[in-house]
Amino acid sequence: MTTIEFRLRTIAVAVTVAVLAGCAVGPDFRTPAAPEVKTYTSTPLPRETVASAGTGGSAQHFVSGQDIPAQWWELFHSGQLDTLIRQSLAGNPTLDAAQATLREAQENLRARTGTVYYPGVDGSFTAARQKFTGASFGQPEAGGNTFSLFNASVNVSYVLDLFGGGRRELEALKAQVGYQRFQLEGARLTIASSVVTTAVQESSLRAQILATREILAVQEKQLDLVQRQFKLGGASRSDVLVQQTMLMQTRALLPPLEKDLARTRHLLAVLAGRFPGEAAAMHEFNINELQLPGELPVSLPSSVVKQRPDIRAAEELMHAASAQIGVATANLYPQITLTGSLGSESTAIENLFTSGTSIWSLGAGLLQPIFHGGELTARRRAAIAAYDQAAAQYRQVVLQAFQNVADVLRALDLDAQALKAQVEAEAASRETLEVTQKQFELGAVRYLSLLVAVRQYQQARINTIQAQAARFADTAALFQALGGGWWNRGPEAGAVKTAKKE
Repeated sequence: MTTIEFRLRTIAVAVTVAVLAGCAVGPDFRTPAAPEVKTYTSTPLPRETVASAGTGGSAQHFVSGQDIPAQWWELFHSGQLDTLIRQSLAGNPTLDAAQATLREAQENLRARTGTVYYPGVDGSFTAARQKFTGASFGQPEAGGNTFSLFNASVNVSYVLDLFGGGRRELEALKAQVGYQRFQLEGARLTIASSVVTTAVQESSLRAQILATREILAVQEKQLDLVQRQFKLGGASRSDVLVQQTMLMQTRALLPPLEKDLARTRHLLAVLAGRFPGEAAAMHEFNINELQLPGELPVSLPSSVVKQRPDIRAAEELMHAASAQIGVATANLYPQITLTGSLGSESTAIENLFTSGTSIWSLGAGLLQPIFHGGELTARRRAAIAAYDQAAAQYRQVVLQAFQNVADVLRALDLDAQALKAQVEAEAASRETLEVTQKQFELGAVRYLSLLVAVRQYQQARINTIQAQAARFADTAALFQALGGGWWNRGPEAGAVKTAKKE
């Protein structure tokens, strides 16, 4: 048996097997197994955080395995926050762009599906005026002839997907649709989380501005007192200058805070799909209107890889890369194309489709790559390398996701401890300031002691406000880190739910 005969027989056997089995060459993608880890942090979390007095000081309970509601932000019990998030999810241009990209991927899939599973059918009509002479037929003595030729036909062509190259292309396109779906879910989650944290930031800034102004009022009274004592000889000129300097320093804190507040308001407007100039008409958030969620869900590590949109998106990229290996492999094998046409041809247009004018053809073509300078095998190796890259990127995304969850869980515990310490420090500094003020008015302590007490109370008050905001912001960050509950959103999430690989 010659080499050519052996190769042809091998090809015939391979074609027969492929047709009978309906298989597709290349690897069949399998969802990566969940990481075999039991905990997120190196040390166990407490069952609940410590509690403290005041806003945002309630204890939070860590509940292992608890599911996350789709509208998790409602746990903060702020109707104004709920309204703003709904507006943002409806009007944010980033979401509109993500939705358009998803539609593009879906239409690309539909377009390719038509060419893989169905033959191409085209109708054609041609009309030509021609002249030829007898020389065209080896009879130069014959006269010329001029005539018209009309042709109307239907042409059919179909490429047999014997080795599944087309089906692997569809598989890759489906994975791209899944990728864009999870990109959309990630954008929704990011916007909702950004609105919550920005609203918390606004609340914190407003509280800091209010506290600074209250401290200014106290310092103005102290300055007035020192000036009266100076006139009576009970204080020195340096005492007055020091108090004035301290008052000016406190006033200097207001413009940066107000600048940050303006930026925060502008960001909230843009998140909601509005122009910054419309921020004045939006609700002004106050930290006292937010309620700290009492129960914090802690999803099982095996569930996080199914919940986080970024992990699911990375998985879909892996799937697409795996399918591309099949496409590159199928290109190494024969391609068979079937063609056919049926129509009518006549020298007079009125005679088309009459008896004796019908024409037809049937054909089949076989294309077997023989030598391409190593191009096809190199492309297959490149596809395998691309899959290895996608797999490594998937593992990196998983590692970063678990780090994100661990960081937030540890932060929530430490946030509660920090707030408790700050509340106690603020209470102690307030009491110290009140006692020092009375002693100074009676002349029992020097003015320097009063300045120290004021400075300590001022810093403690601001630290407490920032610690309160940190608890709210990190609580929102936990819901984001665990995936945001998109799988519980209801019928509108159905398209994404079908993409989950349980």
